[in-house]
Amino acid sequence: MQQDKLRNVAIIAHVDHGKTTLVDQLFKQSGSFRDNQAVEERLMDSMDLEKERGITIRSKNGACVYKDHFINIIDTPGHADFGGEVERVLKMADGALFLVDAQEGPMPQSYFVLKKAIALHLPVIVVVNKIDKENARPDWVIDQVFDLMVKLNAPDELLDFKVIYASAKAGIASVSLDSPGQDMFPVLDSVIESIPAPSGDVSAPFKVLINSIAYDNFLGRLAIGKIYQGQVSVNQEIVMSNEETVSAKSRISKIYQFKLDAFEEIPTAIPGQIVALAGLSDIKIGDTICAPDDTSPLKGVVIDPPTLSMQFLANDSPFSGQDGEFVTGSQVKERLQKETLSDPALHISDLQSETGTMVSGRGELHLSILIEKMRREGYEFQVSRPRVIIKDIDGKKQEPYEEVTIDIPEETMGAVIESLGHRKGVMQDMLQTGSQVQLRYHIPTRGLLGYQSEFMTLSKGLGTIYSRFLEYRDYVGAFKTRLRGVLISKEACKTLAFALFNLQQRGSLFMGPGTDVYEGQIIGESSREEDMVVNPGKGKKLTNMRASGSDETIILTPPKLLSLEQCMSFIDDSELLECTPKEIRIRKRLLSESLRKQHKV
Repeated sequence: MQQDKLRNVAIIAHVDHGKTTLVDQLFKQSGSFRDNQAVEERLMDSMDLEKERGITIRSKNGACVYKDHFINIIDTPGHADFGGEVERVLKMADGALFLVDAQEGPMPQSYFVLKKAIALHLPVIVVVNKIDKENARPDWVIDQVFDLMVKLNAPDELLDFKVIYASAKAGIASVSLDSPGQDMFPVLDSVIESIPAPSGDVSAPFKVLINSIAYDNFLGRLAIGKIYQGQVSVNQEIVMSNEETVSAKSRISKIYQFKLDAFEEIPTAIPGQIVALAGLSDIKIGDTICAPDDTSPLKGVVIDPPTLSMQFLANDSPFSGQDGEFVTGSQVKERLQKETLSDPALHISDLQSETGTMVSGRGELHLSILIEKMRREGYEFQVSRPRVIIKDIDGKKQEPYEEVTIDIPEETMGAVIESLGHRKGVMQDMLQTGSQVQLRYHIPTRGLLGYQSEFMTLSKGLGTIYSRFLEYRDYVGAFKTRLRGVLISKEACKTLAFALFNLQQRGSLFMGPGTDVYEGQIIGESSREEDMVVNPGKGKKLTNMRASGSDETIILTPPKLLSLEQCMSFIDDSELLECTPKEIRIRKRLLSESLRKQHKV
């Protein structure tokens, strides 16, 4: 491998602007596949959750060969909740492809990822994607990108960026709107021309900063990073160091480089190469692997702190242990500790008042993906309502704020503005384009908890909402986000259609007939502000005499089935979310004495 033939490029963009589709096309057109090879769509989205949701969750490495150049490609998430994934892998890149939708332009997550790239002084190639959209406006988009980079204090050399116009879905790109493209080669040519080759002294002592961790069933933990200096060979003696400790000597058992989205074993590697090293069982993200004669660690990237936290508790409901394979608090904690090794944006600590673990992350989606992964692995546990992390800054109580960008039809604007006002949102800007309106708000993170489902109802399913962390500001006081109480089962039973038919008048139900429930489980949302204890298993009393035609026809309204994110948003501080591999249930922590006496539970 020749150092001047290496290129390391990260692909950054707002969610759903086409990063993963672009990577697929670059791999295909660079000749990386055989002619008769079956190629899977969205190759880099390897997790089941990524394929199901259509988003990138974990940063991933891939590579292709084009014109004798070895191009390492780093695919990053576009959602702000996974910003920690972007921050840690940008240190491996020497430049960035910044994708922007040809109609939407830079969006909130664009601001976040571009800010991180500029902070590292990475040269940027702007790819205006989806130019075949009916309402594409590429010239306006380029102006918006330039204004955004100026706003982010980009140096003059970064403001003179190269522009590519592309349709990743169609597999075409060009350097000019006047000449339509035939393939994606202009993107690869621009990477070779505009992204510098990595630097690093081959003769210096070996050092590599670990930015990612992968797992292999046979090799165990694989440490992934870019070599900053020196060479490394199989069986070479190394140590692992950080700002606090230096490990005992150990040896590299295998070295891998990337080939497409898989590993390819190599005997040696030079500065600038992104490699995966095997044989290091205790390695963590942010550690430096280095030669024993120079153990000073490299400076790692600073990850922005989490803004949201949840309690993870062992499941103590009457149905505990029915579904899960791993049910104890120690097993749950061990799994959470394992997650922090590969996700530096996730923080965990022990609870002070009860047995359990406090887990802090970057947002509701960040935490819900963790919960869903654990459910699918056979874990059973309970979680509390997400809470924002309040800080004491300069003697003042402060809370995190978000910048929210909303696109909605004009006729739904009034209801959305009113709802955001109740949640302490302050409008910053309003832009109308035809029948569509774009609103920009500053709002406490607390105000966004549970807002997604309400927003979709208010916008009649036609709106989009994106947010990014803004800063900590003064605490604005308490406000209610849930205006109604809940329907609570008074006893363990199987729900009956007759009972649910009568309960429909008291609120909206979360389940249909034939479902096993226990005392304290929440079966629906009340139509009033107060909680109500009800009996969903109450059957119809039979009599010897019945007038002909006196029976009422039982017609049940379809239940409101809540997703994991909706359940997380729905619960309040007195409730818990029970998560098992097969079920998600909402329950009260404890039934209050007044409710027990009132309904003789």
